[in-house]
Amino acid sequence: MPNIRVRKETGLLYFDFQYLKVRCREQSLLEDSKLNRKKMQKVLDEITGKIKSRTFCYRDYFPGSKQLLAIELLENGSPPESIPSRIDPSFKTQPTPITTLPVQAQANGPLFSDFANQWYSEMEVGWKRSHRTTTRGVLNNSLIHQFGPRPVNEIKKGDILTFRASLAKLPGIKNKESLSASRINHIMTPLRMILTEAADRYEFAPAFINIKPLRVGKTDVQPFTIQEVQDILRTVRADFKNYYIVRFFTGTRTGEIDGLKWQYVDFERRTISIKETIVNDYEETPKTGESERDIQMSQMVFDALLAQHKVTGQGVYVFATSAGTPISHRNISKRVWYPLLRLLGLKKRVPYQTRHTFATLMLASGEAPEWIARQMGHTTTTEMLFRVYSRFIPNLTRQDGSAFERLMAAQMQDQPHPIVDPQSLNEVSAHSGINPNSIGVNHLPKTQSRATKAIEQTPQLPEPQAINQPKLPPFAPPNLPNQLPDTRVNPNADAALIANPWLEIAKHSGHSVPPKVNSIPPSDHPAGTLLLRRP
Repeated sequence: MPNIRVRKETGLLYFDFQYLKVRCREQSLLEDSKLNRKKMQKVLDEITGKIKSRTFCYRDYFPGSKQLLAIELLENGSPPESIPSRIDPSFKTQPTPITTLPVQAQANGPLFSDFANQWYSEMEVGWKRSHRTTTRGVLNNSLIHQFGPRPVNEIKKGDILTFRASLAKLPGIKNKESLSASRINHIMTPLRMILTEAADRYEFAPAFINIKPLRVGKTDVQPFTIQEVQDILRTVRADFKNYYIVRFFTGTRTGEIDGLKWQYVDFERRTISIKETIVNDYEETPKTGESERDIQMSQMVFDALLAQHKVTGQGVYVFATSAGTPISHRNISKRVWYPLLRLLGLKKRVPYQTRHTFATLMLASGEAPEWIARQMGHTTTTEMLFRVYSRFIPNLTRQDGSAFERLMAAQMQDQPHPIVDPQSLNEVSAHSGINPNSIGVNHLPKTQSRATKAIEQTPQLPEPQAINQPKLPPFAPPNLPNQLPDTRVNPNADAALIANPWLEIAKHSGHSVPPKVNSIPPSDHPAGTLLLRRP
């Protein structure tokens, strides 16, 4: 993108534009001022217009350029004769003998360091202060140090992967052995954006293709229990009790509560408006568009803010220092938060866990997930809640299996176990070789679930009592002409063998598998008689 820039070493302005896929930077003798920039911009617009109309001649504007010969070779194939200059003498550079082609003329793109700084200056206008600081640090400390002297078009995919692998070997913060995957991804993001933009402008194949970000683990969520919250609020210093009540029961981020102003607290509507935040001691807009929100006060929060208004109500900030300036979360964490956790014997956790605690307590109490998401300013509404916090509220999503266990226990308590005749069971065992102790539903497995344990605790069913019925005369089959012969096996067999006649048939016939039977309607044969159709 054509631009007028200033060289830091001399404070002089220079042209920066692209011609014939070569980056051209031509120095002037003008100092950086609004008038000189306007003057040079007029010339640059003229150059840009001629480049687009294909009428631009490099010698006409920069006859003393170091890369004039290289440009003319690209234009015509051989250096043309000298022609008068048409540019203000104050823009001229001293002629220098050219012995070799400059690097810029040989490459299809600028050096990485130059293009990275150009990209940063073009993009920073749309960034927050904190993001500008972070990105500038990544460029100076990592990217320019690694790729600075190389042309952007010569950086290949292998170079990118090698650089990422080297980052994984660097020591991390807080005595960690290496940089986290999240930190490495944050370093690679500006590199991807710079190389992609350079490939688009200078028309070469992008190198950052099919390089996926490193997998980042789940958010470290360690919420406090309601008992731990009560212990913290009972023990914390009196001048910080209101601060932590608001943190625990509004779900605000650290920068949001540190930058909260009284003008955004509406006691009549009982709402807290999140409009500003404090990041690195500077006021910023909230993290995302959804972060600008109205938070409803609970009674506890309402009372805490009323009490706090008596202390800092005459100032600007709700929670402020004695001088009226915003509090520093680093100072509070070091002097109040971590000593309090040590005093109570609680696991060391960052203050941001108060936000996670708010989410888990609200979900556990049965509040609507959509309402909780709006209170917290989540961009993905309920998806974020269930993805991050559902494992701390098992009964909310029924992921513990308790609902199914209760259903089975309730259903099976009303159904008695089937009763198997012991003699029939022994007969089956004798012919099949199966252990009789493993047959039947009365034998429960050793590993029992809560449902089966509940079944065992139900009262045993009473033994069946014999019913005295009047004796009936023996049944006499009718003497029909087409009556089939009686094929009943062992008419004197007991009830168990009659209930399972194939055992006796197998003894006499030698069959190991029961033969196929063509059933006959019950009305065609006497009750209790087994009929077979002979072939």
